[in-house]
Formats: sequence, structure tokens, C-alpha cells
Amino acid sequence: MGYLLLILGIALWIGGHLFKRLAPAKRAAMGENAGKGVMAVVLLASIVLMVIGYRSAALVTVWSPPSFMIHINNLLVLIGLWFFALSAIPGKMSARVRHKQLTGVKSWAIAHLLVNGDLASIILFGAMLAWAVLSVILINKAEPTWERPANASARNDLIALVVAVVLFGVIAVVHTWLGYYPLPMSGA
Repeated sequence: MGYLLLILGIALWIGGHLFKRLAPAKRAAMGENAGKGVMAVVLLASIVLMVIGYRSAALVTVWSPPSFMIHINNLLVLIGLWFFALSAIPGKMSARVRHKQLTGVKSWAIAHLLVNGDLASIILFGAMLAWAVLSVILINKAEPTWERPANASARNDLIALVVAVVLFGVIAVVHTWLGYYPLPMSGA
């Protein structure tokens, strides 16, 4: 049942995010506020289903990642969080990367694929990576031109990095609380 809920949650997540791009007339017919409300409920339901499905999926080990991957994972997660922060705090890097949040998702998904060799993780993080790549392709096709932000500040890049480090710390605490220790242990 866990895998079914996980896949249903992923399908809702991808469908909810791509609905506006793949069926713009139907999305527009829903109205601005009602459409956002419906999509918020769909996306919240997708997250709940993914979490329940992932946590209840039977463990099927596909491969065993080497222990050094945790360092690469943490770096890629930090980079992903930095791109998310850059989407709200325009720095010089913001002017170079069009899809900051989707780039952050790709970095996060790759990071988790490197350290999780179980089937549920491969399904979840592989699907999130595929969704982010597909979203970039669809956005670039629909909106081929992009106006780069002007007057970007290198100082903002540093502020975004500090925000990313703080978020990383919070996420590390939550992961530890859930029983997934994200930091390398001494002697490991």
C-alpha cells in the first residue's frame, strides 16, 4: 500500500504543477482564486500521500551507497537551498540562472538519489528530478525569452547563502528528529 500511496502522491504533485501548462484553458476557467485554492489542496494532499507512502513503503534495497556520498549529498542540498533562497533574494547568481527553484529541486533530488539506495527513495527522488527537468523544458518552450534581473548584488548572494545554511540546519534537526541522521558521524 505504501508504494501505491507514494506513486499517487507523486502523480498528484506532478499533475497539479503541470496542469496550468498542459491545460491552460481549463485552469483559467477555474478562476484565479478558486484555481489557486484547488491547486493548494491538491498539492497539500500530494505531499501527505508522498510522506505516508514513503514512510510505509516496504524496504527494497536496490543498491548500497558508499558512505562518502553523504558529504556530496549535504553539499548538493545546501546548493539547492541556496538556489531556493536566490529566488527570493536576487543576487548575481540570480541573473545567471533562470529557474532557481527548479534548479534547487534538481540539486536536492540528485543529492538524495546519491545517498538512498532503496526503491521508495529512487521512485520519489527520481520522480522529483524528472518533474523539475520536464518543468524547465515546458517553461522554456512556452516562454523562450527571459529578462535577466538587473542590478543584482553579490552581497545578496552571500545573504542567500546564510539563509540556505540556516535552513540546512533546521532541516538537519528535523531529519534527525525523524530518525534520518543527515550529518556524517565521526569514525564513519
